[in-house]
Amino acid sequence: MRGLIFLLGMGGLLPMALTAPMVGVLAYYWVSFMSPQMDVWGIAAAPPWALLSVLATLLGCLLAREPKRMPRNGMVVLVLLFLILTTISTAMALGPSSIVVPFWSQVAKTFFFLLILAALLTKRHRVHALVWIMVISLGYYGVTGGLFAIATGGQFRVWGPPASIIGDNNQLAVALLMVLPLMNYLRLQSAHSLVREGFVVAMVLTLIAILASYSRGALLGLVAVAFFFWWNSRYKLAMGLVLVVTLAGGLAMMPASWTERMDSIVHYKQDASAESRLVIWREALGIALARPLTGGGYKSTAIPSVLHQFYPDAQKRAVHDVWLEVLSENGFPAFFVWLGMLVLGFLNIRRIRRLARGDPTLAWAEDFARMSQVTLIAFVTAGSFLSMSYYDLYFSLLVALSAVRELAARTAKVTERPAPAALAMSTAPAAGRRVPSRRWDERAHAASGWRIRRLGQ
Repeated sequence: MRGLIFLLGMGGLLPMALTAPMVGVLAYYWVSFMSPQMDVWGIAAAPPWALLSVLATLLGCLLAREPKRMPRNGMVVLVLLFLILTTISTAMALGPSSIVVPFWSQVAKTFFFLLILAALLTKRHRVHALVWIMVISLGYYGVTGGLFAIATGGQFRVWGPPASIIGDNNQLAVALLMVLPLMNYLRLQSAHSLVREGFVVAMVLTLIAILASYSRGALLGLVAVAFFFWWNSRYKLAMGLVLVVTLAGGLAMMPASWTERMDSIVHYKQDASAESRLVIWREALGIALARPLTGGGYKSTAIPSVLHQFYPDAQKRAVHDVWLEVLSENGFPAFFVWLGMLVLGFLNIRRIRRLARGDPTLAWAEDFARMSQVTLIAFVTAGSFLSMSYYDLYFSLLVALSAVRELAARTAKVTERPAPAALAMSTAPAAGRRVPSRRWDERAHAASGWRIRRLGQ
């Protein structure tokens, strides 16, 4: 039954992408974020749905009246630059091409599609639709995971879809942490009380699912998210009470095995897993210092033939740190570009909030910026203990922030224009001044109205 529903859904979305390419973008990110094809069987699981979504979107861009050029902003430049640098580092990689090239291909597809996303995020409702796809895709695992944890008393870990980037319990927890603020954004934007209350329930269940993942990195990220949730709230007292009650209730239902695992955060020297992470971090940094321009290539710490060139007695292991993962695999130039995207994301948030301040027409943009800030903090905090450097939800959010900044800037320019009455007063003819013809004035007014309508679309 699930396979049939998924097949009918994708079978309806892909033809629509030929005339509305943004539908193809949403179909692609649905497949990418949620991985529903991993939970179905038979004919529904066979086709390469991500590739079909990309092809349908590209064909739709050619057939439909959509932008044919990339937007000129810093994020697009950094995305292109990172794609080039990682391609060079892959060509110079130390590992076998049978391992390195497939991983490069996956990352390259992610960054190539970011360029398509940047070209198509030209309207507010498209940004809103992208957020909905993020929330639906990951909120499904948050809600079902929370219900599972309640039903089992938190005795079992919550896992993501198999054979996906969020299949591991730790990676799923980080993804749920990132989507939690975006749920709140949609709650703030929803006009119906029933929808807002539904999002509150979904957020509580998602929080329980994060705790039930047994992820220590996610717990540290949850502390950071809770603080910045409170910091970005307009009603700090009420939000503080809600957070305290919710977290206390979630922690109270966790069993003793969960408490014992979280205690290892403080006593990390007594935990073999935590101690091994410190070792692999030193080794990843050593590879980057030995090959500062290109790094060792993708999966360099997980390939024995590569790792033993620098540390003969080391054991292969994932880096478990987004910063050192990029640095060891692609070198310092690519790392600084990757870091530049994060910095630009925070600068865009600051710019959006400045543009939206005091402007009710941009209240949605300010809410998006505030909640996106919490999402980015969740990624860099919890991601410091996991290998998720190339997570597409993170990068698509950065591209969306650049798009919202441009939308806010255009809206601010329109609202700064004087009202028609003020224009009439300012252009009233002085004594002896030549009065423009009525026909010329009507043409000018029509042209001005056309520009304002275009900017508002």
